[in-house]
Amino acid sequence: MTIRLVLPILGIGLLFNSFGPSIPLTKQKQTNRPPNIILILIDDMGSADVGCYRPSNSVNQVPPTPNIDRLAAEGIKFTNYYSAAPICSPSRVGLLTGNVPGKWRITSFLAERKHNRTCEQADFLDASAPSVARELKTVGYSTAHFGKWHMGGGRDVNNAPGIRQYGFDEYASTWESPDPDPLLTSTNWIWAKSDSVKRWNRTAYFVDKTLDFLKRNPGKPCYINLWPDDVHTPWVPDETTLNEFPKGTENPREFNAVLAELDLQIGRLMAGLKTLGIDDNTLVMFTSDNGALPTFQGKRSGTFRGSKLSLYEGGIRMPFIVRYPARTPKGSLDNQSIVSAIDLLPTLVSLAGKKENRARSDGENMAPVLLGKPAVRKKPLFWEYGRNNESFRYPAGRDKSPNLAMREGNWKLLVNTDGSGAELYNLLTDPSEQTDVANQHAKLVGDMRTKLLTWRAGLAK
Repeated sequence: MTIRLVLPILGIGLLFNSFGPSIPLTKQKQTNRPPNIILILIDDMGSADVGCYRPSNSVNQVPPTPNIDRLAAEGIKFTNYYSAAPICSPSRVGLLTGNVPGKWRITSFLAERKHNRTCEQADFLDASAPSVARELKTVGYSTAHFGKWHMGGGRDVNNAPGIRQYGFDEYASTWESPDPDPLLTSTNWIWAKSDSVKRWNRTAYFVDKTLDFLKRNPGKPCYINLWPDDVHTPWVPDETTLNEFPKGTENPREFNAVLAELDLQIGRLMAGLKTLGIDDNTLVMFTSDNGALPTFQGKRSGTFRGSKLSLYEGGIRMPFIVRYPARTPKGSLDNQSIVSAIDLLPTLVSLAGKKENRARSDGENMAPVLLGKPAVRKKPLFWEYGRNNESFRYPAGRDKSPNLAMREGNWKLLVNTDGSGAELYNLLTDPSEQTDVANQHAKLVGDMRTKLLTWRAGLAK
């Protein structure tokens, strides 16, 4: 793979190879201040897509991910991190708001109004919802969103609030947003041959935007959503593929190329932080919005059962890496702490030094955990996916789960909204959810089911 020359668009003049810069920038003076925060949210990345999360006996023909793996080697790798939902729009809402997405009537991917009605959901995230960006602005942060939005806007939804209304000073986004970047969206579709920034150059473009924003804001801490739309299907890694498959492909060869390019761009990002002189005081988080699809016969989900659209672990348990050289230990593994996307708002607000959090979060403040001190979770986690059989009929077969789930300690219960179909798993001994032990723990199932159904009854209808 070669590095795409997207940088001239911004006039930055940077080119990086792996974590080493080839053209230096003037280094910014480090000050004793809250950290820069970069939240890297990959799209549809399965746990086994990342080299350091692949099973040791993996036979996947997947390219290595040396730059992503280096994040883990220089920070903390978590093995019990969960997205807020097994699909993009609600999972992103959970990250931004610190709330379970059903509170804001976001239940599936947002699309045209007719689709949204069949999913029993709103057309966009209410701008009055809590926002991590808005919270951080109150303590002096400059904020930016570069990448996929998918929390409202696009198609026939023309009244979604603009990205600035959620607390972001700058943005560059794709077609599925209220404010699509014209360099990425020359037509009314996700990509086109006529786009100024080609499909395979988008992640590089968003990395360029991130580094440029940091360079232009040396006097304030920055919060940046870096949310590329890789590695979502269809895969278009180059001009040849686009000519052969104008609508992209779902073939392993093209996936491998897209993953390799994504890893390369993560390397460019990290090299850029070092060149700017802000690497030590920048908190980088790397995760995915939900599981993989297609999974290539389960290979992309690793040891986990399920995929995107499923409440089994393969749909919601994601890679999560935290690197913050000033405060996190290198090469740490946390397989104890149970962390959720809804925890990030209170956690980041705390790490930014804010004493009081105005936004009411469903999550917990996990700041000590992100700094290398494992802790036992106090609150259970809850999920829903599947409000009817019309819009939520996938995935088929063994990966299709009941439509509600709950994790409390090592126990995970799945059940349908009407209380039927209970499945219980001990995730400490059975993380791949192979052995349903509901019949052996009737009282536990009854207690957890009551909590789960009560939680579901309290969500917005």
